[in-house]
Parts: sequence; C-alpha cells; structure tokens
Amino acid sequence: MNARRVTLLLCGAETLGMAGFALFAALLPDFQALWGLSNTQAGWIGGGFFLGYMVAVPILTGLTDKYDARLIYLAAMLLTAAANAGFVFADDFWSALAWRVLAGVGLAGTYMPGLKALSERIDGPAQSRAVAFYTASFGLGTALSFILAGELAKFGGWQLPTLLSGVCALLAWAMVYWGLQPKAVVQHAPRKLLDLAPLKSRAVAAYCLAYAVHNLELFALRAWVVAFVVFSGQLQGSDPWLSGTWVAMLVTLIGMPASIFGNELALRFGRQRWLIAVMLSSALLALFIGLSAALPFWLMLVLVLLYSIAVTADSSSLTAGLIEVAPASHRGTAMALYSCTGFSGAFLGPLLFGISLDVLGDKSLIGWWAAFALMGLLLLLGPLALWWAGKAQSERTLRQPRAEAA
Repeated sequence: MNARRVTLLLCGAETLGMAGFALFAALLPDFQALWGLSNTQAGWIGGGFFLGYMVAVPILTGLTDKYDARLIYLAAMLLTAAANAGFVFADDFWSALAWRVLAGVGLAGTYMPGLKALSERIDGPAQSRAVAFYTASFGLGTALSFILAGELAKFGGWQLPTLLSGVCALLAWAMVYWGLQPKAVVQHAPRKLLDLAPLKSRAVAAYCLAYAVHNLELFALRAWVVAFVVFSGQLQGSDPWLSGTWVAMLVTLIGMPASIFGNELALRFGRQRWLIAVMLSSALLALFIGLSAALPFWLMLVLVLLYSIAVTADSSSLTAGLIEVAPASHRGTAMALYSCTGFSGAFLGPLLFGISLDVLGDKSLIGWWAAFALMGLLLLLGPLALWWAGKAQSERTLRQPRAEAA
C-alpha cells in the first residue's frame, strides 16, 4: 500500500470512530439539568472517558510491540461501537461515568495503535507528515462529533446521536478490516508487558510530560467550551447568534490545520524552539480567555478561536517528536507511556476545571477566569520539561568532541 492510501484510510477510520467522542461535552448543560449534576460530577464524566483511556493504553499500545497493531485496533473499535451505543442506557451520574470510561478504553485501543499501524507502514520524510495528518484527524473527528451530537439531538434527543455514533464506529471497523493489510511484527528481545525503559531517556520523559499538560489544557477547553458560551450569553442577557455546539465545532476544527502547519513550522524552525514558543503563547492566552465572556460575542469568538489555534499548534509536533526520539525496539512501549501520561492530563483537565467552577462559582466571571488560568499555569510545565531535555542534549553534544579529542 502506498503512503497516501494508508494515511487516508486510517485518518478516515479515526474520524468515524470518534463520532461519540464529544457526546457528553456537546450536551453538557442538558445532561446537568437532566440528571442534576454538579460541575465536579460533570467534570468526572467528561474526564472519565480519559480515565478509561489512561488505564488501558499502556497495555493495549504496548501489545503492538508483540502483535500487529491492526488486530488491536479492530478489537478495540468493536468495543468503541458497543460503548458508544450503550450510552443510550445511561440515566444518572454513575451509569454515564461507566459508559464513558468504557468508551475511553475503546479509544485506547484505536488511537495510538492506529498511529503505530500507520508509522510501521510508512518510512522516510513521509512518516512525519502522515503522523501530522493522523494527529490532526483527531481534531476533525472531535469537531464532527460536536455537530453530530448538538444538531441531531434537536431532532431525536440525545439518544439519536448516541446510537448513530455506534454505527459510525462499525463503519470504521469495516474500513480497516478490508482496507488495511496485515503486517508481520519485527521480533525484539523479550521484556515485560509494562516496560518503563523508554522513560530513562530524558527526551522521552520530557515529551511525555509536555503532552500531559498539553492535553490537560486542550481537553479542558473542549469539555467546557459549550458551557462557556452558554455562560457568556447568560452574563450578557442575550442568546449568542451561534450556538455553543457550533462554536465548539469551530474551535475544534480550526485545530486541524493549526496542528498540521505547526508540525511544518517545527520542521523548519526546530522542534524544541517551536514547541516552547507555542506553549508559552497558549499559557499567556489562557490567563485572559475566561474574561472574554464579558466581551461582545464576536470578539469573544475571535479570541477563543485564536486560543484554540495556540492550544493545538503543538499537537502533531509533540507526537512526531516522540516518535523521533523513541528507540525503534521500544517504540510501541514509548508511545504507550506517552499516551498514558498524556491522557492523564486529559482526565485531570476537565475535572480540575469543574472543581474550580464549583469552588469559585460557575455564575461568576471570576470563576471562569480562574478555571482557564489554572490550565495555563499548569501548561508551563511543558516548555520547562522540553528546555530541561534540550539542555541535557546540548551538554552531551559539547562533551562529545572533547571525548573524541582525548
């Protein structure tokens, strides 16, 4: 299979498989009213998806070093279909949390194993760009999920997009089953299923931490942006001319080109330099974005879209960078650790955001300001980790000529 066909196939399947991704976030105000959820409980359900992902991804992605990633992907996509459709039976906090955790397990077996399947079938310069498109397709799937949930719920209640998301996952399974050829796995020396050896590399550890705080900010934004738009309308006493789900779709969709072009700029200007600059810019914007709820709607929308660009401009570059620094013999394990630590941030982001709103008040501007600002402050750990790793690499480079001269 040629690189373009493999990339299009897996990007398309990923987009379909994520049809249920934003179901809860898109209809969060409705679910809060329906089940009487507090902001903290809503944060738990929103983050519970990533809790399931975080628990399962070290095992499922680690298995791709022993078995063809295609097999892991296919089994997990069936689980995704069942979990998406099964959410129709949710009727309170605990049942909703359980179904979302199960859906997160399904994503754990499709997202990174799908990336492993892609990277194993493409070599050379095309690999970095294929990774960028695949990573950006995560945002496309998320954006379409917001619209699927928000618009279809108007016609058939939240149950309609729930069931349809299960059908989309089955279509994704069929695409990969018939479209992606099996590939033999290169055998490496036997090792433990959960091998922490890649974390001995300072570069791998730095990318894992940077990805964790990146996801903390990214998924807090995606989980709460609909509620933020609703709050802005209530604050100003008028309904926004664009619904929260459409704003969420735009916020997520704009991240796709931002992620792809961000990787291109990283290749041109240097990955570490680019990542540090983008993450610092995003942290700075986070300190002010919560206050934009008091601005005219069009201006708030512009600022939120700019913030989304800053939040996502490092997505592909982080993942491509991890693949570059991870040793080939441990690449699946390194990707599993990277994804596990990264989505621990995705779990904590929506939860910490919700806790902040409960503590300071979701009806006050200061509450929303503090919630966004907290995400920005935690994001600063990312550029600090990358600087730390880069400093160590520079020191090794300086020592190497001296050792050779001796």
